[in-house]
Amino acid sequence: GCDIKALPGLNLDELTDESVTFTYDVVWSWSDVRWASRWDNYLQMRSGLGKIHWFAILNSLMILLFLSGMVAMILLRTLHRDIAKYNELATAEEVREESGWKLVHGDVFRTPEYSAILAVSVGSGMQLLCMSILTLIFAVLGLLSPARRGGLLQTMMLLFTLMGVFAGYVAGRMIKLFDGDASRWKSISLLTAFLYPGLFFLVFFLLNLFIWGEKSSGAVPFTTMFALLVLWFGVSVPLVLLGSHAGFRKEPIELPVLVSKLPREVPEHPWFVHPAFTCLLGGVLPFGAVFTELFFIMASIWLHQFYYLFGFLALVLVILLVTCAEISIAMTYFHLTAEDHRWWWISFSASASSAIYVFLYSILFFSNNLHLQGFVGKLLYIGYMSTASVMFSLLTGSIGCISSFFFVRVIYGSIKID
Repeated sequence: GCDIKALPGLNLDELTDESVTFTYDVVWSWSDVRWASRWDNYLQMRSGLGKIHWFAILNSLMILLFLSGMVAMILLRTLHRDIAKYNELATAEEVREESGWKLVHGDVFRTPEYSAILAVSVGSGMQLLCMSILTLIFAVLGLLSPARRGGLLQTMMLLFTLMGVFAGYVAGRMIKLFDGDASRWKSISLLTAFLYPGLFFLVFFLLNLFIWGEKSSGAVPFTTMFALLVLWFGVSVPLVLLGSHAGFRKEPIELPVLVSKLPREVPEHPWFVHPAFTCLLGGVLPFGAVFTELFFIMASIWLHQFYYLFGFLALVLVILLVTCAEISIAMTYFHLTAEDHRWWWISFSASASSAIYVFLYSILFFSNNLHLQGFVGKLLYIGYMSTASVMFSLLTGSIGCISSFFFVRVIYGSIKID
C-alpha cells in the first residue's frame, strides 16, 4: 500500500494560481462470471436486508392469496346462486318482478359520463402495462444492468413510445363500444396521443427549468428535450393513430343485452355504499401488494442504492394485476347488486385509487428517509412522485376496468332476459 505519512504535504493558497492534477489507473482483468451475475456480490453484502425483503414478500404474497381466494369464493358462490335463481324464475315464470343486478340489465352497458376520458385513460394504462412487462422481461434476462440507470430509463422511454399502438387500439375499441361513431376516431386518437404524454412532458419540462435555474449538472440539455419531442411526434403519435384506426376498423364487441332508451334512476344508498368510499377502500388491497417493493424501488431512486431484484418485481407485478382485477370485479358486483349501473368509472377508480396511497407513502418516505435542502429539491421530489402516482393509477385502473367489463359481459350473458 501507499504510506501517506511519507508523502510531502501540499499547501494551497487561494490567492495563487496553482492547479492540482488528479490521476488514476485502471487495470482490466478477465472474469469468468457472466455480465448479468456480476452484481450478485454487492447484493450478498446486504444479506440482512435481503432476509427482510424475502420475509416481507412472502408475507404479502400469503395475505394477498388468502384475500384473493376469499373474494373469488364469495363471488363464485354468490353469482352461481343468483344466476340459478334468475334462470329458474325466468323458466317457471312464477315471479315477474326482477331484483338485484338483473334489474339494471337495460342500463349496465350505457355510455358513461366523460366516456372519451375513460377510453383514453384505459388506453394509456395499457400502454404503461405493456411497457412495464417488456422492461421487466429484459431486466430478468439480464439485458439491463443496475449500474446503468440511464440505460434502464432510455429503454423504458423507448418502449413507452413503441407501445403507443396499444394505447390507440384500446382507446379506439372502447370508444366504438360506447357510441359507435366512426367519425370520432381521429379526435380520440389525438387525445390519446397528447393528453397524458403531454401532461408528463409538461411536468418534466417545468421541473427541468428549476434545475436549470439552479445551474445544476443534472439538468437535461435542450438537445435531449428536442430528441424527446422528435420521438414523441415522429414515432409515438403515428403509432397511436395506427392503433386507433385498427381498433375502429374492427367490428364492435357484441353485448349480451340491449341498452334501454331511458336511463334508470339510481336509488339512494347509505354513505358506506357511496362510490367514493368503496373506491377508496378498494385501493388499499393493490397498494398492499406493492408497498414492500415500493420501499426498495424508492430507496434505489432517492437513496442511490442498487436494485437488482427484478424477479421479485415481476412477481409483485403479477400479484398486482390479479389483485386489481379481483377488487374491481368485487366492487362492480356490489354496486350492481345495489342497483347502481354506473360501474364503468367505479371499476376504474376502485383500483386506480391505490395511487393515492402510493403518493401518501411517498410523503412518509420523504419525511423519514430524505433530508433535502432547498425548495427546488423538495419540488422535484413532489413533482416526480406525483407523476409516478398518476402513471400507477392509469395502469391499475385500466386493469380493473377491462376485467370488470368482461365480468359484466359474462354474467349478463348467463341469464335469460325477456
